[in-house]
Amino acid sequence: MTTLDAVRLAFNQLRVQKLKSAFTLLGVMIGVMFLIAVVSIVEGMGRYVEEDFASRLIGTNTFTLRRFDNVGPGGNRGFDVREARRRPLLRMTDVDVVRAALPSSMRSSISSETFKYGAAPGARPRQVQAIATDAEYFAIKKFAVTQGRAFTEQEVRAGSPVLVIGVEVAEHFFPGLNPEGRQIRVSGVPFTVIGVIEKQGSVFGFSLDRMAIAPYTSPMGRIIRPMRDISSLIVQAPSQADLAEGVEAARSALRAFRGLRAGEADNFGLVTQDAAFGFIKQLKGRLVLFGTALPAISLVVGAMVIMNIMLVAVAERTREIGVRKALGAKRSDILSQFLVEAATLSTLGAAIGIALGIGLAKLIAALTPLPAAVAPWSIVAALVTGAGVGIAAGLYPASRAAQLDPIAALRQE
Repeated sequence: MTTLDAVRLAFNQLRVQKLKSAFTLLGVMIGVMFLIAVVSIVEGMGRYVEEDFASRLIGTNTFTLRRFDNVGPGGNRGFDVREARRRPLLRMTDVDVVRAALPSSMRSSISSETFKYGAAPGARPRQVQAIATDAEYFAIKKFAVTQGRAFTEQEVRAGSPVLVIGVEVAEHFFPGLNPEGRQIRVSGVPFTVIGVIEKQGSVFGFSLDRMAIAPYTSPMGRIIRPMRDISSLIVQAPSQADLAEGVEAARSALRAFRGLRAGEADNFGLVTQDAAFGFIKQLKGRLVLFGTALPAISLVVGAMVIMNIMLVAVAERTREIGVRKALGAKRSDILSQFLVEAATLSTLGAAIGIALGIGLAKLIAALTPLPAAVAPWSIVAALVTGAGVGIAAGLYPASRAAQLDPIAALRQE
């Protein structure tokens, strides 16, 4: 009997014994469904963090020059606070040196930010995310201005006290009004609103629409950094492949400018997206691991169900096995017949589970804030797992069927 014949026979059994086959499929189907759903949600969250979150908070294909290089829970290992405090402040001269060394295809933007109270006539004071930067910042962060305009390089050079605000800031201080040309005081200093950024939404509960962005040469620079130093320089490469070249050019230029010898460690930080999201990637891996534990239990239960039902099938089809052996079927033919039958049933269950899992992931994404993205590898893994469960569960029943004595089998009623 060929493999195709065995598959055809498996589908005949499925059609003849619908209820039994349904129970055979159920365990694998449920396990695979939840496996696909969990992996899709975790994958969606990962993509959201790495793409949407990165482009909004960090910027795509970027690295950041800072005084310190710790980047949160994933980057604090080995971070020496006392040593870091001895590092020199990041000054405009450092920024100029780095910018001169970068390839011409790369763009860069100074950025200093903190939370300060803003105030306007007729509205209660409220904290805003005060940002002092330059004109390139809007392009790197992909901030589109829907009302008014962004400030220009000429206004940066002049130190103009102009302000581009987020939607939430505009709605709080100027409800129902056009904010253009109106004033907001940040830490008591007046700034004129010239534009409003399109709605950015929130990331993990943190609103991105509370921004108040002004030129770093304006009073905003002194408000945020009283010592007139620079918080960070964001550098954006044309592509991910060009990023390493920019990092190395910035490191070499700044080390030479600060007179660091070959054996000395950097006294500045160069933070890439990979470093910034190291913790998130670790968390994603753990979520996949723990999220697949429950479906794995379901698959084990499904394997036990398949094994029991295949044992029953062997008992019910003893006479059929005897006839086949009497007609010349070898043990390997009987073994492969029942193995292929078990694998076919479990693979069919996995295929149905994949469809249901994708549907469940899409439903969760539609009804909740959780994103979902179906990973192609998870579909392949689910199909392979389904076939593997069937083969593993069908091995013992198939072996028993292959070892039946043909004479005793023919006497079976």
